[in-house]
Order: sequence, then structure tokens, then C-alpha cells
Amino acid sequence: MKKILLALGACAMFVACTTNAVTGRKGINLVSNATIFPQSFTQYQEVLKSAQVETGTTNAKLVQTVGERIKYAADKYYAEKGISSQLDGYQWEFKLLKANEVNAWCMPGGKVAVYTGILPITKDANGLAVVMGHEIGHALANHSAEQMSQQYGMSVLGSVVGSAAGNTSWGSAFEQYYPVVGQVGMLNYSRKMELDADLTGLYLMAMAGYDPSAAIPFWERMSQAGSGGTVEFLSTHPSDATRIAKIKEALPTAMAYYNASPYKGK
Repeated sequence: MKKILLALGACAMFVACTTNAVTGRKGINLVSNATIFPQSFTQYQEVLKSAQVETGTTNAKLVQTVGERIKYAADKYYAEKGISSQLDGYQWEFKLLKANEVNAWCMPGGKVAVYTGILPITKDANGLAVVMGHEIGHALANHSAEQMSQQYGMSVLGSVVGSAAGNTSWGSAFEQYYPVVGQVGMLNYSRKMELDADLTGLYLMAMAGYDPSAAIPFWERMSQAGSGGTVEFLSTHPSDATRIAKIKEALPTAMAYYNASPYKGK
């Protein structure tokens, strides 16, 4: 019975498919927004309690404006596709945090934080829209839930195969090396999510009236800021060259969104 249940759990991975409404990328999601959003909202408030939230400044207002415009663009796009229900439960917030970290993130459900340390690299509204669009793209594509689903699925698969292998030497080797192989597989998938968020953000910022061609110089500046570099194969982020090449491929589509945006030039 245990083996049957584990097998059914593994099969569920293949039927719980989701599609990114903006890019068309397919993924697996076994975690509902109703489950993950409350935890996300609680964590976000905990972060804000311990952080220095910048308010009333030009930069803080810019973060709010860019975030709201991308949010409205997403609302409009999803409504035109007839899938507004996918945005149910989102509670958008856009905060600027005083910290030297070159970072920004968006928790599931639309809780966004931008660190002041990244502003010298974003430089202007277009650069900031690249960053915020990318992070919002992660949230809209439910990448956090997808990663959780993958981890669960890999755990189930490991149990199924390990159980089938029994006490053989192959089974012992599987138990020893599966976590390592699994981790590399997860990192590879994470890079795919990063590229998916790049394209989602590129299209959303364009819909919001921000020039998507700004993405290339922004990522070039990011590359210079992190000139130490990492090995792409063992990184959760794609290489700078891969990222920029994919953005260049997507620019014609992004520019079409930009030229059609009612927010262009505002």
C-alpha cells in the first residue's frame, strides 16, 4: 500500500501542470495560493518590522509608482486573457528598504521589497522596472510554489525508486547520491525560472510603459557589479551572457508591447 501511495504521489507531478500566462512556460504546482499566501504575508510583515523602511522620499515614491504601474499592466493583461482569477488573493505592497544589499525580491502574493543598495545600478525608472518586473514575474509565475512542488516530488520519487531498489548495492548508492544529483537538478530548474522571470518582467515593464531595451544595459551593469562571477552549472542564476542573449531575442516582442502601451512616455 505504501508503494502504491508513493507512486500515486509521483504521478500527481505530471497532472498538476501550470502555464505562465505571460511567457507560456509550463511548470508543476502542487501548492495552492491559499496555502502559501498567508505564510508569505506574515513573513513580509516580520521583515518590515526589523528593516528600515524608507518612506516619503523620491526613491520610495518611485518604487511605489513603478510597482503600481506593473501591477496594473498585469491586471489588464490577465483580464484581456480572461484569467483574472489567477490573481485572486494577491495583496500588493511595494517597499523600499534602507540597506546596502544589491537586491530586491517579491514574495508570493505580491509583497515586494527593493533595497537601496541596488538603486545606483538601476539608475532610473526604466532600470528599476527591470528589477521589479523580474521579481514580480517570479510571483506571478508561482515559482516559489513550483520549487516547493519539485522538492516534494523529488522526495516522493526518491522514496519510490529507493524502495523499489531494496537492499541492493544500487539501492545503497541511490540513497547516498540522490540528494546531490537532486540538488543539481533543482539548481538547473531554478535557472530556467530565472530566465522565465526575466522574460515575464521584460514584457510586463513594457506593458507598463517602461522601455524594455533598458534591460540590456541594466544587466550589463549588474554583471560589472558582480564581476567575480560564478560557474553557471552550479548557480541558481543564468550566466550574464545567457541572460542578455535571451533578452535580446525577446526584445522585438517586448518593444511591440511597449509601443502599444497607454503608459508609454508617462
